[in-house]
Amino acid sequence: MKKELLRSTGNVSSTMAKTDHRIDLRSDTVTRPTSEMRHAMAAAEVGDAVIDIDPTTNELEERTAAMLGKEAALFMPSGSMTNQIGIRVHCEPGDEFLCEYSSHIYVYEQGAFAQLSGLVAHTVHGRDGILDVEQLYSCVRVGNDHTVRTRLVCLENTHNRGSGRIFPLANIQAIGDWARKQQLSMHLDGARLWNAVAATGISEKTWADSFDSVSVCFSKGLGAPVGSCLAGSTEFIRKAKRARKLFGGGMRQSGILAAAALYALDHHRERLVEDHRNATTLAETIQKCDGLTLVPESIDTNIVIFELDPSMGTASEFIAKLQSRGVKAMATTNSNVRMVTHLDVSAAQIDEACDAIRHAAS
Repeated sequence: MKKELLRSTGNVSSTMAKTDHRIDLRSDTVTRPTSEMRHAMAAAEVGDAVIDIDPTTNELEERTAAMLGKEAALFMPSGSMTNQIGIRVHCEPGDEFLCEYSSHIYVYEQGAFAQLSGLVAHTVHGRDGILDVEQLYSCVRVGNDHTVRTRLVCLENTHNRGSGRIFPLANIQAIGDWARKQQLSMHLDGARLWNAVAATGISEKTWADSFDSVSVCFSKGLGAPVGSCLAGSTEFIRKAKRARKLFGGGMRQSGILAAAALYALDHHRERLVEDHRNATTLAETIQKCDGLTLVPESIDTNIVIFELDPSMGTASEFIAKLQSRGVKAMATTNSNVRMVTHLDVSAAQIDEACDAIRHAAS
């Protein structure tokens, strides 16, 4: 029976790859499990992760915690959940956290910190998503009966709306040192931390050292279908597990999903540099097209955002031109277009996408 299932899952993946010729650059979340990843999922040893244990999920949590230099980790369905539970555990209702104004936690998670946990966000404008410690000096509110209490600093690495910008390690360390003096906790939205590691050679542990909690995603550049982990101290994760139950994030035989993440950790991290090279190829093409401007002027990892001159029409119109040539992209504003490279798009397909960009811009 298991052999039949393995053959079936492999054939499904192969068929999908043959029948879908579109070049999808909307996000690195559009990746589909490889045949090998599907085999690992089908063969995973599982149990009930909520009422007892799931050995494969346990393995993923232990490995993720070790990679990040933390005591424990907890597997959840999404990065939004790991972020929101991380914030919730650090804070109490009525507390405030500091974050960059274009951060994923603030922009793309429906204000869940307010809806679900009664928290307040204090946003600070960074440059391409990056903050300097001096920008935070005046942000901490002195605790009294009239104001919220500042409890937490949240940073994002790499920064989604900053076109995949890597948060400089020196900035992180300076903010972390300052936060400790202010008795503030630190949380990292490291959904694409793997990309920062691949681009710099700096280990996950070194990036995570300044933070009390870290969220990492397996369903973006690593290509797993579902899942994120939240890492921190043993006591922090104990509280996070209780909050996960409250949020409806408990999963039963989650080892099937954890197996995909484990496969991705083993086989898809080092290849992220290929995505970065492909993104550079896109960026170089965009820089040569009249009416298109990279935002920001350079890229660090796998996200490319560019702005259209008003004479070029709207982002939606430009995207329609791309799609007519088999390339999918995403509008981030009325005039900005985003492209994200990933493991399902080859260098040859990137060349096709570059042709489509030149055609749409002509």
